[in-house]
Formats: sequence, structure tokens, C-alpha cells
Amino acid sequence: MPSGMLDAPVGAGKLRTSHAQVVHELGKAIVAGAFPVGSILPGDAELAQRFKVSRTVLREAMKTLAAKGLIVPRARVGTRVTDKDLWNMFDREIITWHFECGPTEEFLLHLYDIRLAFEPFAAALVAERAASRDIELLRRLASEMGDPDHSVESLARADLRFHLAVAEVSHNPFMRTLSSLIEAALVGMFRMSTPTAKSEFGDISETHMRIVDAMGAGDADAARRAMEFVILDGRRHVHRAFLAMADAG
Repeated sequence: MPSGMLDAPVGAGKLRTSHAQVVHELGKAIVAGAFPVGSILPGDAELAQRFKVSRTVLREAMKTLAAKGLIVPRARVGTRVTDKDLWNMFDREIITWHFECGPTEEFLLHLYDIRLAFEPFAAALVAERAASRDIELLRRLASEMGDPDHSVESLARADLRFHLAVAEVSHNPFMRTLSSLIEAALVGMFRMSTPTAKSEFGDISETHMRIVDAMGAGDADAARRAMEFVILDGRRHVHRAFLAMADAG
């Protein structure tokens, strides 16, 4: 299972290279708005001094950030922060930086929109294509979500394992590329819960088992609807959490 967003704190762990450190710190600063959209980044000499790296390392880091769509070099002008519409929101690091900066409701709801666009169709593919061993795997993962000893964190991991397995056994390689988006959406939902708020997800095993039952029956439409129900329920949970935060503030 991918690690990172479910770890606490997000992105914990020592970055192994100077290049990775510059990419992480500068990318996160851009996402946080420390360098606003349309602004020009400080020059190479200033950034190299700030991060205590060589200009060669800095140039390679800037190439990485440009490949993610965050910046674009302009001759005789400098390096400009691009419009957010140009950022590669499928990039795992960009998603992680949003979490490190504190995700907005809009960001999380957009993640759920994307899940709605893809995961119900993946569930339908599983119903049409999956082997019996695939269904048994999903049934076991759905059952594990009903373990009464789960903490909120371990329940989040169990939920993530199920949804990543659905993408895997859909036997469509493009579905597997969505793992970061699925993880981010689930992290956003569970992290808004208190450590004792398992009751908010009391029927999670049952709702996921309905997806598996439809898949096992080869009913693509029912599998699609059951997956839509689960994702929409998570989306409502996120919205309610932000409303509660607003009322408390």
C-alpha cells in the first residue's frame, strides 16, 4: 500500500537528497501561496543560498517543479509560478503538499468528484471481469473493515486497501494510476474525525460488502451504484466536518 499521506505527520521522514529537499520545500511553498500564482521566484543565486545547494542541484529541482506544472521559466523575466489550472493534480507530491498546508473543503470535494468519475466504473469492470479469487480478496478486505478493534487510523488503512484493490482487480492499468487520489480523499475524510469517532463509520463494512456482493453476482450496474453510494457518503462526511468546524469557529 502506498505510504505517506496516511502517515502522521504527512510527509514525515528525512528527505534523502538535496534535490528532493529543494523540490519539497519550494513546491510546498508554492502550494501554500508563499509564492503566489503569477509571481516571479527569487533568482538562482538567492535560492541556491537559501537552500544551501549548488546551482546545478537548484536547476535540476526547478526542472522537476516545471515538469509538475508549477513553474515556467521566462527569458529575461525569471521563473514564474503558473496558474493552478496548469498544475498536475494527479502528481502525488502536489497532493501531499496540499495536505501539509492544510487541505481546503474545495480541494477535498474535488477529490471526491474525481473518485465519482472513475471508481464506480472500476467497480463495474470488476463485476464484468474479475476472477473468483479477486472477489474473495475484496470480500475479505470488506470484512476486515468490520473489526471492532479498529482505531480510526487502522480503519482508514483498511478502507484504502479495499479501494486500491478494486482499482487493481479492474484489470485496467489506468485505474491503478488513481491510487494517490483515492488515498488523498480517504485521508481527508478520516483525518477530520476524532480518534474516538469510529461510530461515524459504523456501517462501513456493510456498505463495502454490498459492492462486493454486486461484483460477485456479475451485476455491473449494482456494483456501480453501490460504489457511488460509498463515495457520496464520504463526500457528505467531509462537507459536514467543514460545517462543524465553521460553527465551532
